[in-house]
Amino acid sequence: MANSLFHSLTPDAVFLGVEAKTNEEVIRLLAGRLHQLGYVKDSYADAVVKREQSMPTGLPLERDDNVAVPHTDPEHVLKAAIAMATLRNPVDFANMEDPDETVPVGTVFLLAIDDKDKQIETLQSIMSAIQSTEILDGLKLAQTSDDLKKLLS
Repeated sequence: MANSLFHSLTPDAVFLGVEAKTNEEVIRLLAGRLHQLGYVKDSYADAVVKREQSMPTGLPLERDDNVAVPHTDPEHVLKAAIAMATLRNPVDFANMEDPDETVPVGTVFLLAIDDKDKQIETLQSIMSAIQSTEILDGLKLAQTSDDLKKLLS
């Protein structure tokens, strides 16, 4: 399943070792790249940030660097894509299970889903991959797309 995740990533929208101070900064970096590449509309970044405030996506994995999977409605998407960032230092995202809590996030998968039916499949692919401590640790250490390919294949 991790292999399908690697092939689902949009290669030109993967950032490793990003310096960011806030979750919004990471979301806007990734959303900006997807917009540059023609995957999403101008409205996408704002829509993701707004959705994150009311329906947070920080996944508590009981680690120092958890995962977040921000996304928004298909109306802001031109074609499907997944952008990804690993962060040099974790940033706080609200906990999807308890929005009053935050979780430190070290890896962000930004979903641009153009078909709600594909959203579940995409989330399952990500969830399957991040169940592995080895993969989570490897994501933090990856420095090149080849490192990612080896890790997720």
